[in-house]
Amino acid sequence: MKPTHIEHLGIAVKSLAESVPFYENLLGTTCYAVEEIKGQKVKTAFFLIGQTKIELLESTDPEGPIGKFIEKKGEGIHHVAFAVKDATLALEEAESNGLTPIDKVSRKGAEGMNIGFLHPKSTRGVLIEFCSK
Repeated sequence: MKPTHIEHLGIAVKSLAESVPFYENLLGTTCYAVEEIKGQKVKTAFFLIGQTKIELLESTDPEGPIGKFIEKKGEGIHHVAFAVKDATLALEEAESNGLTPIDKVSRKGAEGMNIGFLHPKSTRGVLIEFCSK
């Protein structure tokens, strides 16, 4: 499945309260949405830059994926998300091409998107996310 564009870059941060003003100043734009995804133990904040979004990710639980990421690696780029027509189909196609999906089927993510991830051990160290509406 060929991506149409980079949907967003996910950046793990310790605090949205501290990070949102920093990125608003840096990017010269305002955060347009803040959302908590309870099932993923994360709170997100979004910025739009052209067609691409920047997603800040704050852990709501130190044992959640973002909490563990920050503890291990610190703040920084967490993942690259590609827009695709069908996230589940993209995961299936990636697996048939020898990549390892974290998700076998897509699940609900921020902004009502269907999302699914590929394991970074199979993608040369980059956590890849597929997103579809």
